Amino acid sequence: MSENHDHANNPDHHHDHGDHTHPGMDTEELGWHARRVQAMETLLAEKGLLTVAEVQRNVDAVESRSPADGARVVARAWSDPQFKARLLAEPEAALAGMGYQLPDPTPKLDVVENTAAVHHLVVCTLCSCYPRALLGRPPDWYKSFAYRSRAVSDPRGVLQEFGTEIPADAEVVVLDSTADLRYLVLPQRPAGAEGLSEDELAALVTRDSMIGVSQPLTPELVAADD
Repeated sequence: MSENHDHANNPDHHHDHGDHTHPGMDTEELGWHARRVQAMETLLAEKGLLTVAEVQRNVDAVESRSPADGARVVARAWSDPQFKARLLAEPEAALAGMGYQLPDPTPKLDVVENTAAVHHLVVCTLCSCYPRALLGRPPDWYKSFAYRSRAVSDPRGVLQEFGTEIPADAEVVVLDSTADLRYLVLPQRPAGAEGLSEDELAALVTRDSMIGVSQPLTPELVAADD
């Protein structure tokens, strides 16, 4: 099952910055994408919508994010049923309570829960839309044509290549991220994780498990690595 959406506007791109040239940097040496970003930043500043400093602060905020942020959210949901219910129903409000501010007004975030009956797999079929505010930069394989095409046409095969076996009687749901809507997978809490603290639970959560290509780590595996 796959959802298809229009990617008319994709905000997922790299931002170069500065007072539109850096000391020792010739604008002519910049690539097409960098020059385009600079032109957009200049236009925003000229129209009084954002200052260059405000643009940079937002870029820095995104660049500071990593999968550890998403892992904290998952760990809280595993240990707090009320938070989990709110996260699934009102992701923005639940995340704000943890200090995470998502971009406004777009893209929106939908949190989906993996269960024994349903396994969610996230892809962006046209580019690389991804919940960067919680997971940081997407991995290279997520942006590759092979993953973007095969996740839709052969999701179980893709999961097997990541070492993830889904029971035959479980449904695999493929979710297509867009410029307007991103997805975060709430993976199943692994067996044997009862009684662990939030920090210990967060150590079980991997980036790939929050995309849906893998399961979280088990306590035994983490203990063995230690």
